[in-house]
Amino acid sequence: MRERTVRQVAKGVPASDGAGVKLTRVIGNAHVRAIDPFLMLDEFKSEDRADYMAGFPMHPHRGFETVTYLLKGAFRHRDNQGNTGYLRPGSIQWMTAGRGIVHEEMPDQDDGPVWGFQLWVNLPSSEKMTAPRYQDVEPESVPVIETDSGEVRVLVGEFQGVVGPVVDVVTDPLYLDVRLQKTGSEQVIAISGCKQGFVYLYQGSASIGKQRLEEGQLAILGNGDQLTLRAESDDAQMLVVAGDPIQEPVAQYGPFVMNTHEEVEQAIRDFQDGRF
Repeated sequence: MRERTVRQVAKGVPASDGAGVKLTRVIGNAHVRAIDPFLMLDEFKSEDRADYMAGFPMHPHRGFETVTYLLKGAFRHRDNQGNTGYLRPGSIQWMTAGRGIVHEEMPDQDDGPVWGFQLWVNLPSSEKMTAPRYQDVEPESVPVIETDSGEVRVLVGEFQGVVGPVVDVVTDPLYLDVRLQKTGSEQVIAISGCKQGFVYLYQGSASIGKQRLEEGQLAILGNGDQLTLRAESDDAQMLVVAGDPIQEPVAQYGPFVMNTHEEVEQAIRDFQDGRF
């Protein structure tokens, strides 16, 4: 088995989105534009209601998928097609925007901590105009695998023969939340050699081979068949994400992600004309 090593380390940058929600943009910034097929990763984390209460009012998407994973807090979701949803700690929502959706995600609390992630996953040209759909997953439906080193929550994909609850995603992604309980503990994760991937350390310290990672750092992985994670502190926690690269041109204007500028311009016209 070929071990995956780290080819780049980066740190997210402060940003805001929606109606002024403060967050950290880990992927999709000037340092890391994208990791095909992943377009963006945001971490939103605060105990100050002023940082998140404005939420993400109605806004459009076309041509890609959004994945929301919540650790703390609660959000309500609704869209222009009458769909509604509720996210609480441990929930996942995989939304395929496809040909177009207008939706909002608003906090369902007056105060207290909020902590979560949103990942944007590109769609190939053959799927960009597919019908929108949702996969809303309750925390109880997420498998938690107890290991010698800690635990692994299988959000999407497969770990040790256990398959996560999100299915039928064209980029065949792997999305794990890994906790290493004690300093020095290790966890090996199989990742298909054709996939591009990354690790985002959101708590504690860890290492991949000779590369040490500190809290808030992103490790972009090189090629290989397996990944070995080692805790350099107690209670190290990280996201492990990989997927099949699409290898197509990307034309993006905010929430519209297509293959050409002409397709983006059409998306803007369709949104303005109420065709989402």
